[in-house]
Amino acid sequence: MAKEGAFWLFIAAMNGALGIAAAAFGAHGLANQIAAADLAAFRTGAEYQIYHAIALFALAGWLRGETASILAFRLCGWLLLAGILLFSGSLYFLGITGSRALVLLTPVGGMALIAGWLTLLYAAWHIRRQ
Repeated sequence: MAKEGAFWLFIAAMNGALGIAAAAFGAHGLANQIAAADLAAFRTGAEYQIYHAIALFALAGWLRGETASILAFRLCGWLLLAGILLFSGSLYFLGITGSRALVLLTPVGGMALIAGWLTLLYAAWHIRRQ
């Protein structure tokens, strides 16, 4: 199970680094290049990516312990990762291109993030009852 925790630690670190890089790119590379609303969307994508990278980091710690057998923890990780890709990714696309072609993916990604947190809630409830 330590390998699974290491996998999620890798995913968390990668998302943390990419989120910080995106935030810096938005602040310094896009600030005077795109419309304010598109820049705000890009920044929101970076913020949510960083928040959920931290959540994945915590999840990696849990998966190194004896709770690794709980399927809900694994599902939580995959839902959070899908949410980051869809939510933040669609906002990055909007910010960089100005195109709203992927705008319908944003709420799908948001729902995946919510589902990830609810799955974590279920896992915590399950541990509490043991």
